[in-house]
Amino acid sequence: MKKSAIEAVIVSDPTLEKILDLAKPRVDSAEVYYVSSQDTPIEFENNRLKSLQTKALQGVALRVICNGKIGFASSTDLTRLEDLVDAAVETAKIGDTAEFEFASNLRVSEPPSTYRPPTSEELVDLGRFQIEQVHAYNSDILVDISFHVRSGIVKIATSNDVYAKRSSQILSASIGGNLVKGEDFLQIYSYDVARDRTPNYDRLVADLLQKYQQAERQATIPNGSYPVLFTPRAATSTLLSLFDIILSGQVVVQKASPLADKVGEKVFDDRLTLYEDPSKGPSACNFDDEGTPTSEQVLIDRGTVQGFYWDRRWAARAGVQSTGNGFRGGLSRPGPDLVNLCMNPGNTSTQDLIASMKEGLIVEQVLGAGQSNQLAGEFSVNLDLGYKVENGEIVGRVKNTMVAGSIFEAFNNLVDLGNQPEWVGGGAYLPSLQFAQLGVSSRA
Repeated sequence: MKKSAIEAVIVSDPTLEKILDLAKPRVDSAEVYYVSSQDTPIEFENNRLKSLQTKALQGVALRVICNGKIGFASSTDLTRLEDLVDAAVETAKIGDTAEFEFASNLRVSEPPSTYRPPTSEELVDLGRFQIEQVHAYNSDILVDISFHVRSGIVKIATSNDVYAKRSSQILSASIGGNLVKGEDFLQIYSYDVARDRTPNYDRLVADLLQKYQQAERQATIPNGSYPVLFTPRAATSTLLSLFDIILSGQVVVQKASPLADKVGEKVFDDRLTLYEDPSKGPSACNFDDEGTPTSEQVLIDRGTVQGFYWDRRWAARAGVQSTGNGFRGGLSRPGPDLVNLCMNPGNTSTQDLIASMKEGLIVEQVLGAGQSNQLAGEFSVNLDLGYKVENGEIVGRVKNTMVAGSIFEAFNNLVDLGNQPEWVGGGAYLPSLQFAQLGVSSRA
C-alpha cells in the first residue's frame, strides 16, 4: 500500500506537548509554533572566498486566547518553557480581542527530504570554477558568488487537536559580476533557488555572460512612451509584487486595495490569470504557519478578480474563512502571505516578442521597488540593467533610465505573455511580459 504525500500521525512532540500542558489550565486555548533552521553560506566576494560558516536557529512562539484576548510570546531558550507561558498569559491582559479561533482537527506530517546537497568543499570548488569561467570571458570582472544550503523544520500544535510537521531542504545559488570602466559601473547577476534538487549552475554562468555580452554596447532612448518587455525576474519585483500587495486580505480589510470592491469584475486583459499553487515550487507546503491546510486558489481568472488571500485574523475580521495563508518571519506573529504567485503563460516566445518591437525597451534588472504609490498599483523603477531594441534587435544597454506606469494601464495594453514561464526565487512563477506602451524617461 503506497503512502500519501501527507501521512496521518498519532504521536506529537514532547516540547510542544509540554508547552500545551502548561498553558491549558490557564487559558481558553493555545497554539505552539516551533521552528528549527540551519543555513550554511559559502560566499565569494571580488573573486575571493569570504566566508564559510553555519548559522542555526531554534525556537518556539506561543499564542494563547485568555479571557477573550490574544497573548503572544516567543523564545529561543527551550529550557524555560514556564517563563514562555507566563509571558504569553501576561501579554493577553493587554492583547487584542480574539476575533478568531486557532486551527483544529489536523494531524499531518510531510515525509522528510531524501535529497543530500553538495558538501561545502564541493561548493567551494564549484565557486572557483565559475570564477574561472567568467574570467575566460573578461578577467576584469569582479565576481561575487553565494551558495546557501538551508534546512528547516516547522511544527505546529494547538489545544484543538492539531499537530503538523513539515521539513525543507533548499539550495540557492547566485553569481554576480562587477565591471568598472572609468565612471561606468556595471553590475549583473543571476540566481536560482532549488528545493530537493541541484541548481542549474551552467545556466547561471551562461545567463550572466549573455547579459554582459548584450551590455557591451551602449544605447540611448529619448523620453516618451514605448513598447516595454519585462523579463520574469524584472516582472516579479516590479509587477507581481504589486499584485501581492493589493490581493492581500489585510489590505482589503484596511480599505487600501483598489480591488476591494472588484470581485467578479473584469479589470485586466483576459490573458491575465494569477493563482497560487502551494503544491509546487521551492516554497511548497501543505499547511501554513497557523496549521491551516493550504490549497490552490485562483485570484484573477482571465482578467476577472476572483478573491483574496487570508490568514485567520484578517479573515475573521472580513467574515470569511482563512485560505491557508498565515505565515511568519522567524518567530513572529503570523500575517497574510502567499506560498507563491503564478501567472499563466502566453503563446509567443520571448525572442518573437523582441523581434516584434520596432523601437522599445527590455527591463532586465531594477533598482529596489521604486518610488510609487504601490497601494494604487503604480510603479516607477530605475533600471539597473536594461536594453534598447531597434527593429527587433538588441542594440545596447541603456543607462540612467526609468520606467513608470500602473498595473491597470499595463495589463490593458498587453501585447502578449511569453510561452516559457520560470521560477524566480522561491515564490514566483511567470513568463516574460510585453506591453504596448509605458512611460520611459532617461537623462544623460
